[in-house]
Amino acid sequence: MAGTKTNERPGTRAVLSSYRASAYKFREVLDLIRGLDVKTAREILSGLDRDVAAVIGKLLDSAVANAVNNDSIPADELFVASCFADEGPTMKRFRARARGRAGAIRKRTAHVTIIVARLSDERLQVVRSKRAAEDANRRARRVARTRGGATERPKASSVGTESPETSFSATPLVDEVSSSATESNAPVDTELESEAVVEAVAEASAVESSQAEEISESVESEIVDEGSDSSEPETEEK
Repeated sequence: MAGTKTNERPGTRAVLSSYRASAYKFREVLDLIRGLDVKTAREILSGLDRDVAAVIGKLLDSAVANAVNNDSIPADELFVASCFADEGPTMKRFRARARGRAGAIRKRTAHVTIIVARLSDERLQVVRSKRAAEDANRRARRVARTRGGATERPKASSVGTESPETSFSATPLVDEVSSSATESNAPVDTELESEAVVEAVAEASAVESSQAEEISESVESEIVDEGSDSSEPETEEK
């Protein structure tokens, strides 16, 4: 049984005739968008580095515009029902070769057709739910990134040369403030949260400076004790 003819396929079409590129190059790109919804097809075409991808993208936009204006179908309900490239007329040129010979040059052309149609109700529901999930995930990542950027502060600088036991950092206090803000389900106020972080950093700096003073005093006392011990005269044994 013969299948549906090319010119009898249902849907809204756009045709590009006699474009100066081979049909093989068009077919490689058309195979990637066949059967996909229009939004996904545009995303794939925008990420390709082929020259014919831009041409196919314009042709797809033309087919969508025809469906919206002529058939009154919303653009978000369309998908690529069919797309194919046929060979057009080949222009023959010649280049001079050695010993009076001529080398043939064949300049290929192609006819490209894209047909868009409306998605079925079941598939349209699946596509819409997938898009809603992607939008929600993208929104959640954006909110998390903005809230995380508000709580990021530089760590308190160390004073002098401290040992690992005596070094102190304000990072635990900052994490404690941010975790207490995220555990509560109340809306986060960025200004209040920033003030709390600044207070925590100031408190950490004060504690760190006091620890540094204590260390310096202990070191000075040790130096003084060593000096007093060395200044005592040595008794000679008789």
